[in-house]
Amino acid sequence: MLQPIISLFSAKRTTKRAVTITYDILAITFALYAAIALRIGKLTIPLSQDEIGSFLVTIIVTIAIFAKLGLYRAVLRYMIVPALGHIVLAVVASALALAISGFYFHSYIHRSVPAIYTGLAVILLGSPRILIRMYFDRHYRRGKPNVLIYGGGATGRELAYALKQGSEYHPVAFIDDDKNKVGNIIYGLRVYDSTKFEQLNGLYQPVKLLLAINNISKGERLRLVDKLSHWPIGIKSVPSVEDVALGRANLTEIKDLDIADLLGRDTVTPQESLMRNAIENKSVMITGAGGSIGSELCRQIISRNPTTIVLFELNEYNLYNIEKELLQIVQFKKLKIRIIAALGSVQNKNRVGNIMKHYKVNTIYHAAAYKHVPIVEHNTIEGIRNNVFGTLFTAQAAIKAGVENFVLISTDKAVRPTNVMGASKRMAELVLQSLAEDQATTNFTMVRFGNVLGSSGSVVPLFREQIKQGGPVTVTHPDIIRYFMLIPEAAQLVIQAGSIGNNGQVFVLDMGEPVKILDLAKRMVHLMGMSEKCADNTDGDIEIKFTGLRPGEKLYEELLIGENVTGTKHPKIMTAIEDKLSWAEMELVLQDLDHCCHTFDIASLRNILLTTPTGYIPQCEIKDLLYNSKLNTQ
Repeated sequence: MLQPIISLFSAKRTTKRAVTITYDILAITFALYAAIALRIGKLTIPLSQDEIGSFLVTIIVTIAIFAKLGLYRAVLRYMIVPALGHIVLAVVASALALAISGFYFHSYIHRSVPAIYTGLAVILLGSPRILIRMYFDRHYRRGKPNVLIYGGGATGRELAYALKQGSEYHPVAFIDDDKNKVGNIIYGLRVYDSTKFEQLNGLYQPVKLLLAINNISKGERLRLVDKLSHWPIGIKSVPSVEDVALGRANLTEIKDLDIADLLGRDTVTPQESLMRNAIENKSVMITGAGGSIGSELCRQIISRNPTTIVLFELNEYNLYNIEKELLQIVQFKKLKIRIIAALGSVQNKNRVGNIMKHYKVNTIYHAAAYKHVPIVEHNTIEGIRNNVFGTLFTAQAAIKAGVENFVLISTDKAVRPTNVMGASKRMAELVLQSLAEDQATTNFTMVRFGNVLGSSGSVVPLFREQIKQGGPVTVTHPDIIRYFMLIPEAAQLVIQAGSIGNNGQVFVLDMGEPVKILDLAKRMVHLMGMSEKCADNTDGDIEIKFTGLRPGEKLYEELLIGENVTGTKHPKIMTAIEDKLSWAEMELVLQDLDHCCHTFDIASLRNILLTTPTGYIPQCEIKDLLYNSKLNTQ
């Protein structure tokens, strides 16, 4: 019966509005006529010209008030109670117009007619709008999977309203631990205590639990996530009201839990004075600007008011992406910052140097490096070329260009390394330490941190993809542990350490307790709404397989410290005193390394890494692809 009306609402907006206005005119006319007929007790009544004039004035006034209150701009299927309040207000004003116009036209309008008209008009004008809303509510609800919302606060309320209007999920209930909220009704949804989850899960069979709590401390959120990880349902998070208001996210942007919730510890709070010291009103260059760490450095730097940001990147697509993102930030915030996108390799000293000179770079964050342990193990020469000589050439170009600060992004794997990647990063540190003693133009500092959650090489996106594909989730060893930090946290550490460092200093971070990779994998499986398939649960969803340690991989990652560790201005940043070489000694080592790279003498190259004070203790035999192919052909 309602289908013809529904089809009208799929037409163009002007047609919808014309149909609505036409109906309202007919409804008002009928209500006026019926009010008088009811008053005098006759079905047919003659209308004088005065009464017709009074009717016309009432109709025009009512339509005008409806338009003024925005009732013809509202989409009827999204009408809610406040809109019905506007209808009542408009009809009351219409009844006043009827009484006044009747007096003005000297028409026979009994004093009870406006009251009767008010009741009839509210029913005739409001009922169709309510029916249409109810129809669409049921129609759209039918095809939407049920979800529960955890959190009855501002974020949860806004999310429930947005989901009701959307087409993706249908909210069925709220869950909240606040006893003052339990039992409340929000947009027709009841708030339940978390102890009622099993009952709600069985009743509604929701596909997701949407976490809509953003006003609690980090510790409270970690404890909440730990509790929810044992519930047999997938957990998703929603952005905060603040992020939505600032345009950083959409309210219905439902996504997997923030990786910070998987970390299991509080993040390090940055000191704003240290964040700005080497950036504000300066020209800043980031090498490897399109990578995980480099791009986050760019995001942190652009909010600290530099004059210029030079993005130096070898990968064209990565450079395009980060340039586009930064330009959007500049445009949105109306910043006066130059964004320079420069293609190039850190192994090209002339290219790097000319960029620095031309844009008068004051501070460099050197993030360009090969960091994937097995890949560098199989491609030894390229790893040395990029990580050692790329750092050397960039540092020498910085000295020549008069750059004030040079910060190297290093790694925990440079501490007593067991692989070529770690040894190459320790060698890069030695290069900067020797250059620091040989000149006073540029302040060289090095910052070590551990594994970064969410980066391109992190286990988190790998595990997430494996779980989505149905498993198995691959863990190298059941006892392997790692120290983790978030990408923003790592970038903030780099910037702050660079601000407090003296020439040649190595900085490390107090990263708290290490994380067992197997526990991280299990937690992700549970939080994505699945169960682990194992001997005790053969009907589980996701199996975890152990693949064995990869070439050069440690079982237990060491703490990010060298010897003689001391504190700094920042409570979470320490400095380590390391063995180092003079520049004269370092030059000889670099000459030998360069010769080995040119002659593909990988055995001698490894020997140099072993005899230089890198602390290198290989975990495996030489795994380089060319070296092993040569052995096989001999």
